[in-house]
Amino acid sequence: MKKFLIVGLGNIGSEYVNTRHNIGFKLLDYLAKTENIDFNTAKLGDIAELKIKGRTLLLLKPNTYMNLSGKAVKYWMEKENIPKENILIITDDLNISFGTIRIKGKGSDGGHNGLKNIQLLLNTSEYPRFRFGISDTFKKGQQIDYVLGEWSEEEKEKLKERLQTASEVIKSFALAGLNNTMNTFNGK
Repeated sequence: MKKFLIVGLGNIGSEYVNTRHNIGFKLLDYLAKTENIDFNTAKLGDIAELKIKGRTLLLLKPNTYMNLSGKAVKYWMEKENIPKENILIITDDLNISFGTIRIKGKGSDGGHNGLKNIQLLLNTSEYPRFRFGISDTFKKGQQIDYVLGEWSEEEKEKLKERLQTASEVIKSFALAGLNNTMNTFNGK
């Protein structure tokens, strides 16, 4: 059975649950709820297992806080013997408009501390990532407050549909592969 590690980046703690920076956690929670599976606390994070058409998707929400996400990613990749091309890191992105999807097979960390740590511990920037746009509608000097701020009412309303589409991205990655998923979903 082919295995995939799907990692949603976020910060643990109730104060972060509905923040823009926690879109990775929010998306995995949405997928788990729609697929009727539960997360269990394990080493370095909460993990759930989703089986789809002969594939096993391990959904991981690291409990290491955003800036040390690489520790959990590396541990679970090694423990489950999952190659880097079968991991998908889900993160927020300030540089793309709200709800827009961008999937890539490699790239820079773009200033994102979670990706920076993953790149450092995996010793490569060549791993699939799924960036979910959170926009950059904040005043100069307000980036941290914006990223760690809660979704606006308008964003919350639009988020319902975007989470559905984003969960389809995850399934497509495991079933149709990276290139087909990029062609189908990038920019949507």
